[in-house]
Amino acid sequence: MRQITMADADYPLALRAALRDEAPGCVSAAGNLDVLRGKALALFCSVKCPGNLILKTYDVACALRDAGVTVIGGFHSPMEKECLTLLLRGTQPVIVCPARGIEGMRVPGEWRGPLAQGRLLILSPFDDRHKRPTEELSQCRNAFVAALADEVFVAYAAPGGKTDQFCRRILRWGKPLLTLADDANATLIALGATPVEPGTIGKKVAMGSQQ
Repeated sequence: MRQITMADADYPLALRAALRDEAPGCVSAAGNLDVLRGKALALFCSVKCPGNLILKTYDVACALRDAGVTVIGGFHSPMEKECLTLLLRGTQPVIVCPARGIEGMRVPGEWRGPLAQGRLLILSPFDDRHKRPTEELSQCRNAFVAALADEVFVAYAAPGGKTDQFCRRILRWGKPLLTLADDANATLIALGATPVEPGTIGKKVAMGSQQ
């Protein structure tokens, strides 16, 4: 594991650009730091996802995997965890950001192969005092993930919920926000999120990363 401070050349400038005074002074990393040098898409979904969006979100994860898009997330909600399982079966980079310190953390079996292959990076803005995720840490982690990403995809945000409020913050940053083109996301789209179809998101994000 490596500690990256603001004085380190590997410290992500995107954190300071988005979070400003809230940017973490130190980031813990395990895995291939070269993964940070490419563009990344953040993936989020509310804890409760409407049934009609579940299959679409699976399709999104597969499309991103097949297009070779680097995906970053906390992968905490049930839908996010399912997406991570699909992503780890590919060959593209993945960045996982737990809502806790990572020193001494047990690495799940499905992460070990991608770690050894150099395509998985584990990042945390928390020190080893934080050994268990909490609601507060999760909110800080989500901001950390979104700040690192070039674009953010939210499969579903329950209107008025915590993910909805989080999306409003992302839009205030001026960061591109994508969501599934579905009536369930009408509120999010009205706020300024760009609606996308599962079959086109992989190509759209991959093409944008090459510009």
